[in-house]
Amino acid sequence: MESGWDPDVKKFLLKVLNSISIVLLWMIAFATAGIYFELGHIKDRPLLYPAIFYTVMAVTLFLLMRHLYKVWNK
Repeated sequence: MESGWDPDVKKFLLKVLNSISIVLLWMIAFATAGIYFELGHIKDRPLLYPAIFYTVMAVTLFLLMRHLYKVWNK
């Protein structure tokens, strides 16, 4: 461990870094799926694909927020 670093500060900064990383990973994954694979909008495909995409996105967002809530309440 580096000299001069308080262990509590290091834990806090790691918590911040991990939270930002996981949220950015979630955002990049769904932006890629929605834009590149065209799952986010209706073009010449049935309504089922965007509905499944947005349902999965909402459920994983809920799970992500629940995970972050548990991490930050420790």
